Amino acid sequence: MAEEEGFSPTMLTEGMRHSDGGFVAPEGLCWVSVLSCLLLACSYVGSLYVWRSDLPRDHPTVIKRRFTSVLIVSALSPLFVWAWREFTGVRTDSSLFALMGIRFEGLIPAIILPLVLTMVLFLGPLMQLAMDCPWSFIDGIRVALDPCFWTLCFSDMRWLRNQVVAPLTEELVFRACMLPMLVPCAGPSLAIFTCPLFFGVAHFHHVIELLRFRQGTLSGIFLSAVFQFSYTAVFGAYTAFIFIRTGHLMGPVLCHSFCNYMGFPAISTALEHPQRLLVLSSYLLGVLLFLFFLFPFTAPFYYGLPTPVCTLTSYPSSLCLS
Repeated sequence: MAEEEGFSPTMLTEGMRHSDGGFVAPEGLCWVSVLSCLLLACSYVGSLYVWRSDLPRDHPTVIKRRFTSVLIVSALSPLFVWAWREFTGVRTDSSLFALMGIRFEGLIPAIILPLVLTMVLFLGPLMQLAMDCPWSFIDGIRVALDPCFWTLCFSDMRWLRNQVVAPLTEELVFRACMLPMLVPCAGPSLAIFTCPLFFGVAHFHHVIELLRFRQGTLSGIFLSAVFQFSYTAVFGAYTAFIFIRTGHLMGPVLCHSFCNYMGFPAISTALEHPQRLLVLSSYLLGVLLFLFFLFPFTAPFYYGLPTPVCTLTSYPSSLCLS
């Protein structure tokens, strides 16, 4: 009798069956999914502060210590998805790693197309960078092919954090692990906009360090935090979109790394550029081409239908089909 009144995985699974074909989230599933995501986000951010130090975040010693803690949490993050799946009773034909976007089918398109799409969006900043760069195109190719250049990059802790560790661990935790837990509850479309909230809030921890080292006024730090939350939330929605459409982790990781390299577009600098008309035209053209190619470049057809994460929902979604 106690089992009938209590909460059980069977109740969650049964809630996914309905006669009218519509989508109704199983009772209790959303609470379990949200709490699991919240716990995972807190574990990731909390791991950054297990080390007591008076040094700033960009100090090599701090970066190395944080590498250790976030890599441990990231390595353990699939256990959160496994525990969630075992508790809720949600089942699919896909393996745990496939749900998290770690698979071989469609891997080559997943590496190329989302990154090209993101570069199209950054056409304006790329044009601006090319015009202001003192190197010629040939010089740039030579540097990119020089092993010494990459040796210097990988020996730079800040570069390694921004281009490798942060994109890999954040996309693994905040996209690959959270979206499989949110899609059965909210559906693919709503999950795209729910998942980035955890990602955006997780970046508020930078405020603690800005206040701690008094890097700016209180109002300036607050405005910076609001801007960073907004920017990371929008970016998180974009990579969540890529993850659901492609069913791969690699695409979001590469796009994240590229965006970290480019930074937020320097629109104010573009307005003052000597070739302002050409630069601003490139900005506009990049946005238009991005919108035009957004769905064709992420069509699930290239990555294997249906993508594993889309099998977690009990109703068809246009995001998963075309």
